[in-house]
Amino acid sequence: MLAVIAAHFVAAALAPALVAWLRRPALLLLAAVPAAGFGWAVAMTGRVHDGDPVEQRIRWVDELGLELSFRLTTLTWVMTLLVTGVGALVLAYCAAYFRRDDGGLARFAGLLTAFAGAMLGLVLADDLLVLYVFWELTTVLSYLLIGHNPERKANRRAALQALMVTTFGGLAMLVGVIVIGQTAGTYRISEVQANPPSGDAVTVAVVLVLVGAVSKSALVPFHFWLPGAMAAPTPVSAYLHAAAMVKAGVYLVALLAPAFAGLMPWRPLLLTLGVLTMLLGGLRALRQTDLKLLLAYGTVSQLGFLIVLVGAGTRSAALAGVAMLVAHALFKASLFLVVGLIDRATGTRDLRELSGLGRRLPVLLVTSVLAAASMAAIPPLAGFVAKETAYAAVVDIAETGDGTGVGAFAGWALVAGLAAGSALTAAYSIRFVWGAFATKPGVEPLEASDCRFPSVGFVAAPVVLAAAGLVLGFLGPAETTLLEPYADLFPEGVHEPELALWHGVNTALLLSIASVLVGIALFRWRDGVDRVEGVLAPPTDAESAYRAIMRGVDRLAVEVTGTTQRGSLPSYLAVIFLVVVAVPGGVLVAGQLWGGDGVSVRAWDSVGQAVVGAITIVAAVLAVRSRRRLKAVVLAGGTGYGMAMLFILHGAPDLALTQVLVETVTLVVFVLVLRQLPTYFSDRPLTSSRWWRLGLGAAVGVVMAGLALAASGARTADPVSEGFAEPAVSYGGGHNIVNVTLVDIRAWDTMGEISVLVVAATGVASLIFLITSRDGRWRPDDAIASAPPRHGHRPHRNLWLRAGRTVAPEDRSILFEVVTRLAFHVIIVFSVYLLFVGHNAPGGGFAGGLVAGLALMVRYLAGGRHELDEAAPVDAGLVLGIGLFVATGTGLVPLLFGGDVLQSAVVDFELPLVGHVHFVTSLFFDVGVYLVVVGLMLDVLRSLGGGIDEQSDDEDSDTAEPAETESSIETAEGVR
Repeated sequence: MLAVIAAHFVAAALAPALVAWLRRPALLLLAAVPAAGFGWAVAMTGRVHDGDPVEQRIRWVDELGLELSFRLTTLTWVMTLLVTGVGALVLAYCAAYFRRDDGGLARFAGLLTAFAGAMLGLVLADDLLVLYVFWELTTVLSYLLIGHNPERKANRRAALQALMVTTFGGLAMLVGVIVIGQTAGTYRISEVQANPPSGDAVTVAVVLVLVGAVSKSALVPFHFWLPGAMAAPTPVSAYLHAAAMVKAGVYLVALLAPAFAGLMPWRPLLLTLGVLTMLLGGLRALRQTDLKLLLAYGTVSQLGFLIVLVGAGTRSAALAGVAMLVAHALFKASLFLVVGLIDRATGTRDLRELSGLGRRLPVLLVTSVLAAASMAAIPPLAGFVAKETAYAAVVDIAETGDGTGVGAFAGWALVAGLAAGSALTAAYSIRFVWGAFATKPGVEPLEASDCRFPSVGFVAAPVVLAAAGLVLGFLGPAETTLLEPYADLFPEGVHEPELALWHGVNTALLLSIASVLVGIALFRWRDGVDRVEGVLAPPTDAESAYRAIMRGVDRLAVEVTGTTQRGSLPSYLAVIFLVVVAVPGGVLVAGQLWGGDGVSVRAWDSVGQAVVGAITIVAAVLAVRSRRRLKAVVLAGGTGYGMAMLFILHGAPDLALTQVLVETVTLVVFVLVLRQLPTYFSDRPLTSSRWWRLGLGAAVGVVMAGLALAASGARTADPVSEGFAEPAVSYGGGHNIVNVTLVDIRAWDTMGEISVLVVAATGVASLIFLITSRDGRWRPDDAIASAPPRHGHRPHRNLWLRAGRTVAPEDRSILFEVVTRLAFHVIIVFSVYLLFVGHNAPGGGFAGGLVAGLALMVRYLAGGRHELDEAAPVDAGLVLGIGLFVATGTGLVPLLFGGDVLQSAVVDFELPLVGHVHFVTSLFFDVGVYLVVVGLMLDVLRSLGGGIDEQSDDEDSDTAEPAETESSIETAEGVR
């Protein structure tokens, strides 16, 4: 089954190339894929009939219990035949429908083939989550197919409307699916059917699932999206909106009915919505003059009828529902394809302009009569056979309840509603045939020159579908036998259902005759019916309400955005902090008031901790009170160094080392940015708003301190880290638990973190400016050679740094340059040392990378941006990419040796003169981390350091007066 589904997506991926190569005949080749699926389903008929479901399960995500689970039962077999059979015919039909110069044919072919695969996956899925994935995939693909011609506003609006409505239902359905799966303990549909869960939560979940089904199958109040979707090409309407997509909701109801039809909201909800939809769709169909819209509203009506049958929850109604599902797909797809033929032959679908077409296109006339007769339930067509059984089922409900709990009044109201809907069906069926093919008074009959006669291949698909509806009408007993396994899932009813042309004279037959006669009368006096309907029609409809809601949502979005997105950073921070105080703070206060025992607090473990804590607090207070920006940053850094001291006092040298390095880097970055800001903060007096901000800041501090205390005192289980000591040695091959955790035990977390670092570095560079030359390479030598002396000064000859001559003498510090030249390589070597010893001593790739970055930072501070380029003549993005590539590649290499992703290997060997070597392959992963951190530091220095310097130089050169050169001074002296 998975192979059949995958074949559709492979064909969809190849479709653009095939269409570019073969043009329209490529669609015939693509049609072979669903045709092969149809053949496979036919081959499985015997097993399905014998009650031996075809199953296939492939483990997907073991930790979450997800699996690709597929199952072929009677219901899914029927839907598979419809999806693949009609899909193959529609694809073949498209080969003649589209014109040779249609530029969007390649895209359309791929989308339609992919949709067929998604629909096939939906009906075969035996897992609720897998079903939902395919469900939403059909939503997205239908959106793209409806909007096939994006240049037309009608297509764009219809596609978006269908997407919004069905996605809304899909999201509601997702919540219901998760609740059902969690309550049942499994997401496997067959197990949920065998042991359905119960309870209030399940009841709500089932209603949410029904919302998804109702929106997908265009029932009231979501019915308006389906007629709007008729902006799509006619083959899309024939497949998606007659045989496939809109049947997904009906299929889902039929699938879950054996398990949940007994729940209280099920029958009242579905029966009521089904009858209302059937009547509303029928009435709207009678007023349409566009043949395609007439069929669209007829489809809405029939979908309501199908929902009533499959949702009734009785054996006879279930059998009738599946039989009507098949009959509807045959006659409605055939009629849509006929409309496409008429449109191509005459250039119009307006029944007011069509006259005498039956004489010109007799094959289409016969095909339409057969399909419309099946829709109107005229014997001996399949539609009549299914509707007879449907009438018998609803009469049983009205007379005896048939185990449904439906009262007599509600039962007969259901019968009357379905009979009235069937009369409307007969009326618009006659209207379709009359409107398309009859010779109308006052309308000039179409001449032979006005029609382009379709080819045999073009007509084949609707003829085959209509003929299938005729043949199926005579195969009622055989169809009953094939569909019985599904009907047997329901309790025994008043009588055993059977599909047949003749059941004798009974109530069902009389209702069928009455429906047809009333339908003929409605068509005969159609003008009066139209006037009455126009008078009784409400002033607004569902589509207008939808547009009003969407306009309101758009307006609300504009107002909310205008109110909240004011471009003020203090306002944004205030909102965030208010939420922190209100939500977590409120929970914290409630827990302290009503949560029972409070948190036990010990002030310190040693005097050293108390001293460091006091210093940290003093630094924080002084930072808040400081008026100089640089002083405030240094004091804030002091709080970070104080935290590092606390780590040391608690015996965590690794954390202390990392904290010191990060604090140092942060401090320097702040200083780089502060160069472009005023020296002092604002000296405005403390206004009421500033007092309010002070109070908010204090409240946030109190809440965060309280959360820290609550979190530390709320542990009820042993820390997971207690089990890290032994695996760190046996699995990770190292004694530094912190580093082994980063590169072995929690390597996936580290992989995510370095990916975030790469994104952050890219964002920093993008926010400043583009930091590479036009060809993307750094050319520091050229930059130094071309850099003129600043402010007209001659460069010094004593150079301790390679780019020293680019720095003005007054900006140089010889002492700093000497120290930098002596210390740079030592610091780099030390960073590499930290990288290699990190597995058994404090260090690692992250710490080593920060130390290397600090070495580059010293070079920049001593010699400016050109010196930085000399120290690292490589693009920062390249270093970041290589680092991420090394880390990812290290994680994937174990797969080649049968291991797991990111699994490490420990190798011990002897080397001459060196002795015993203990090597762990996770070192390569640490090397990747090292390179990512170095690349990040380089990117930050070039953006916030060198980039700002370059901007400042440009501004100085634009605003400064031309400097006096020595030659100009000598000239002036000569004049004197």
